[in-house]
Amino acid sequence: MSAKLGVEIPSFQKVYETIFDIGAAVNLRTINTQQSLLANHFNSITAENDMKFEGLQPEEGKYDFEKSDKLAAFAREHGMKMRGHTLVWHNQTPEWVFQDSQGERVTRDQLLQRMKDHITTAMQRYKGQIYCWDVVNEAVTDEGPELYRKTNWLDIIGEDYIEKAFEFAHAADPDALLFYNDYNECNSGKREKIYQLVKSLVEKGVPIHGVGLQGHWNLTNPGLDEIRAAIERYASLGLKLQLTELDVSVFEFEDKRTDLTEPTGEMIERQTERYQQIFALLREYQDVFTAVTFWGAADDYTWLSDFPVRGRKNWPFLFDENHQPKEAFWKVISF
Repeated sequence: MSAKLGVEIPSFQKVYETIFDIGAAVNLRTINTQQSLLANHFNSITAENDMKFEGLQPEEGKYDFEKSDKLAAFAREHGMKMRGHTLVWHNQTPEWVFQDSQGERVTRDQLLQRMKDHITTAMQRYKGQIYCWDVVNEAVTDEGPELYRKTNWLDIIGEDYIEKAFEFAHAADPDALLFYNDYNECNSGKREKIYQLVKSLVEKGVPIHGVGLQGHWNLTNPGLDEIRAAIERYASLGLKLQLTELDVSVFEFEDKRTDLTEPTGEMIERQTERYQQIFALLREYQDVFTAVTFWGAADDYTWLSDFPVRGRKNWPFLFDENHQPKEAFWKVISF
């Protein structure tokens, strides 16, 4: 079900402007193909991939800001806020970062210097425009007793690589809000690991201002009680929260079907109810949440059309492939 005939479509971001920002992840393609939709319904953008380490500094000291500058210009042109994503991550980071000129592993001090240089260069370029950054992304393990995910950052620098990243970021732009960002953030085991990590940073006086809950969810998982428990757990640290990468897959995780060319009626109905419940819950905690960012804007483009089942189409957003509001949209704005 799409737009209601004869009914004017309210601006999503204006409906929520006194509650929290409404954001979307974008790339050079979607700022063109979805330009009208983005300009009307969203007041914040995040670079989907173009501000990750490999995009900004593919070779040592050789920065490439062409794509990220275009996204920043789009935000300025449309009066949007912008989130920075992401500075330190185990993924999409070039191998040269961890190697010297002979291909040997760099020292702790060398890697810290490279981290500092990258963070400082990126953040100072967009100082005054990018108001918050995902400083460290996905640093804890999904399961098992270990707290920290095994990465080159951890192996070479040690556990304090996380606090160093936040310190470098704060020095580069003292006005920017600094977030720790992760997925499976409502899973009880991982939730406690994220809480433990962030609590340790707060107790050490590390300049961290918020927790990013990615929100890659589906029709049933995580449960609303799990989402609520995670919100309360992280909020107890006195930090602000944001949903940073929200999408609601119409497939359960174990559902590997590839034959659907459109969502079933049941999928649409359940997704509609799911979005209605999620936003009702988020509005309960509007004193804690400052932004909700979708990992895309409409069903014509989503990373979920390739993940976790390659080549499978997915329909995870409030707007359909023609950029028309789905029934879920009307439920989300009716309160």
